[in-house]
Amino acid sequence: MTPAPNRTESSWCERLAWDSEFFGIEIGCLRTPRLSDEILQFADRWCAANAIDCLYFLGEADDALSIRCAENSGFDMVDIRMTLATPISPEERTVSMPDGVSIRPVLATDLVPLKAIARNSYRDSRFYVDGRFPVEKCDLLYETWLEQNCAGRSGVVLVAECEGRPAGYVACDAVDAVTGRISLIASSIPGAGLGTALVNSACGWFRQQGFDRAHVVTQGRNVAARELYQRCGFVTESVQLWFHRWFDGTSR
Repeated sequence: MTPAPNRTESSWCERLAWDSEFFGIEIGCLRTPRLSDEILQFADRWCAANAIDCLYFLGEADDALSIRCAENSGFDMVDIRMTLATPISPEERTVSMPDGVSIRPVLATDLVPLKAIARNSYRDSRFYVDGRFPVEKCDLLYETWLEQNCAGRSGVVLVAECEGRPAGYVACDAVDAVTGRISLIASSIPGAGLGTALVNSACGWFRQQGFDRAHVVTQGRNVAARELYQRCGFVTESVQLWFHRWFDGTSR
């Protein structure tokens, strides 16, 4: 890919204000899914001018040229990003529940126990795998993300209650007018069937909202999550690679 002549360095890169403020460093992201030597030269100048500490790049897994460009330019691959999707049937389906489990909308009193679940549920994500972000900040990232979902007005957080206590959750929202999204999901009791019940309940909510399809993103290394979604009828739609580049003179 060759940059268009009229594009400037800043048009290839973006400062991520939320990420920068949360982690307390300057974080940027490349705005293109494909790389070339020329784009990387533009990005280097932009990062230097803006004192960027870490630059993200999300590329297609089948784009060998961009992958080589990233690896040769000091990027480390930190995640395999898999997007899975399923059609939403207009017909209501019965959701099978494990014994003693019920699914309900989140309550204000659920937030503390749910944040404790979130704190320990996403160790396969790129922020932990990178090795340069403090673990306690990574924990707080997912607590914060969950809290924002619970306070959101455009979606819903469904809670799996087991023996009177919150034991898992799924956060759902809209991508567009026809597509719903599972943005977060976690369970504190592996192997108890909570994940399947939560995913199926999410699909029920998507059906009620009139969505035609649903999608979810997970890590390629998270085999359990991929198998869960596949059991619930999701199929792989795309595979991408996350790269991080640090500008302190060292790589991971």
